[in-house]
Amino acid sequence: MTSSTSRASAPGGGSSPHPEHLGHVIFIAAAAAMGGFLFGYDSSVINGAVVAIRERFDVGSAALAQVIAAALIGCAFGAATAGRIADRIGRIRCMQIAALLFTASALGSALPFALWDLAMWRVIGGIGIGMASVIGPAYIAEVSPAAYRGRLASFQQAAIVIGIAVSQLVNWAILNLADGDQRGNIAGLEAWQWMLGVMVVPAALYGLMSFVIPESPRFLISVGRNDEARKVLTEVEGSKIDLDERVAEIEHAMRSEHKSTFKDLLGGRFGFLPIVWVGIGLSLFQQLVGINVIFYYSSSLWQSVGIDPSASFLYSFETSVVNIIGTVIAMIFVDRIGRKPLALIGSVGMSISLGLAAWAFSYKSGVGDDISLPHAQGIVALIAANCFVLFFALSWGVVVWVLLGEMFPGRIRAAALGVAAAAQWIANWVITVSFPTLSDWNLSGAYMIYTGFALLSIPFILKWVPETKGKALEEMG
Repeated sequence: MTSSTSRASAPGGGSSPHPEHLGHVIFIAAAAAMGGFLFGYDSSVINGAVVAIRERFDVGSAALAQVIAAALIGCAFGAATAGRIADRIGRIRCMQIAALLFTASALGSALPFALWDLAMWRVIGGIGIGMASVIGPAYIAEVSPAAYRGRLASFQQAAIVIGIAVSQLVNWAILNLADGDQRGNIAGLEAWQWMLGVMVVPAALYGLMSFVIPESPRFLISVGRNDEARKVLTEVEGSKIDLDERVAEIEHAMRSEHKSTFKDLLGGRFGFLPIVWVGIGLSLFQQLVGINVIFYYSSSLWQSVGIDPSASFLYSFETSVVNIIGTVIAMIFVDRIGRKPLALIGSVGMSISLGLAAWAFSYKSGVGDDISLPHAQGIVALIAANCFVLFFALSWGVVVWVLLGEMFPGRIRAAALGVAAAAQWIANWVITVSFPTLSDWNLSGAYMIYTGFALLSIPFILKWVPETKGKALEEMG
């Protein structure tokens, strides 16, 4: 891409001068990343309502786990279809549909009349989140100057971790209003209903912000709206660029690539094109290391080291703070040292942390949430869990979203990102619903499985993952 004064990067990479409209581009990227905030908020807010939902609908743990994970099935569907939708009607319209679905989900989830009704609304919200998870990274990559694209693309993960932290604060505030009772009455509704209903605020904000950011210049050029594309390119890359050259460059790149259809993702030795398999692999490893176990099932960890369950909010929030710190570190370094080195650092750190956690939990006694560890092993488990979150956040949490937004050729970017994101949601669902069973079977063994995936991610990065640092999107192929 070009910046306000010169090419942002040569084919071999490099850096660009400070873009003329960087502040405006940052706002655009932040608005698009609101979809990540919705995911983080939704994935965490439900944990504050688990006890109340179980009591309200009188269900067992297995059925409750399915309701909690129901949104992830919707996410997989939304992610798989978002690429086609975005290529037909545009990135912005896709964001608006996602915001509408999530708004409806927030209202429906707050006022369910049966357990299946609650599950249905969570699936609908999941579809919206899945769509947003695909469109956000693709859109940000398409409007960002190459030298700043990694940091701007990392807004997606930053929004996710902020969403998690904000939902915990909101849940805490609502519980305080209800005197610590999830089923306490607040203005005619139970506390847990307010927790789920408040999600309408970020959903509506996401929808409103989509009306004030421009459409992707690459989509505009793909549908022949070149004059509008020139205006957007001037907004995000500066007024001194050669617009004719930029438009011709994008048109040439799109003419040399296939249109974004599922069929065009096929053709490789094992079905999909090799680059699509790499994207799927990145998505799978990001989830199979077990990161969501920490956020979905943290109570047993805190209790196992002797922490009072009533203080679990503070320790869950502390994990979110560690998550945010790691994400900020990634945002600082993703464009400086590159995507692959950062991912490798994370994989090594996660492998060590998970291995230590597995060792510590091999000393546990008890089952389910009622477990305990010797003092020394408890401290190791607590430190290892936080180190794991830190290493994940400063690497795979950000790098995967950045790479998925960058690594695919332009004409298959949205569709390929959709397939990769769908794989991510499915893996997330598998980890979420399988952990209680694995924990009852052998908690240490569960963490050994996650350690194994962290170790396998190292040769995967070295052999198959491309380095996209400093490259223009038109160079991806």
